[in-house]
Amino acid sequence: MKLYYFPGACPLVSHIVMEWAGQKVELVEVSREEAKQDAYLKLNPMGAVPTVVEGDNIFTQSSAIVEYIAEKHPHSKLLPDDLVERTQARKWLAFCNADIHRTFGLIFGAPKFVQSPEAQEELINNAKAMLVNMFSIVDRHLENKSWLAGSKSVADPYLYVLLRWTKVKDVDVSHLTNLARFYEQMEADPGVQKALKAQGLA
Repeated sequence: MKLYYFPGACPLVSHIVMEWAGQKVELVEVSREEAKQDAYLKLNPMGAVPTVVEGDNIFTQSSAIVEYIAEKHPHSKLLPDDLVERTQARKWLAFCNADIHRTFGLIFGAPKFVQSPEAQEELINNAKAMLVNMFSIVDRHLENKSWLAGSKSVADPYLYVLLRWTKVKDVDVSHLTNLARFYEQMEADPGVQKALKAQGLA
């Protein structure tokens, strides 16, 4: 299985899930320029990451990839057996992917949305405020909890990677103590550390 990635970007989510599941992976780092060239666009027409290639199968989109890995390795319990816990895992995975990640996109891609520096600054500041509100929701949920869905799941690496981005883009969530505890827990995890080191991030 090959995982195409930019270091520190959202493919880190898939990479951590693979480490947790015991899935062997061959990392293929691509530059943002290479991602827009024909060879890569044949794999992923959006010119985005992650892309996973396994035999004749090509998978894109982080949420789909991590669910595939979890279902391929049911022993990992990264999608819980219990229906309620499994639905909770998918709920938080969707919240990370469709709400928090999408809002970060406004910050990373501000010049694509608005032209003037003033408008870009306003967009970024508004997105940061939205992110703090969303992270506050997660922080309240994590009160007296170690994991988003009651046990370790595919949602947790996504939250961890998004928290890494708060440091890169100066989104201040330092007052959210449950998230800080969660982040430290993830940083200490052997699978997380293995993925970070493999991507040159630790």
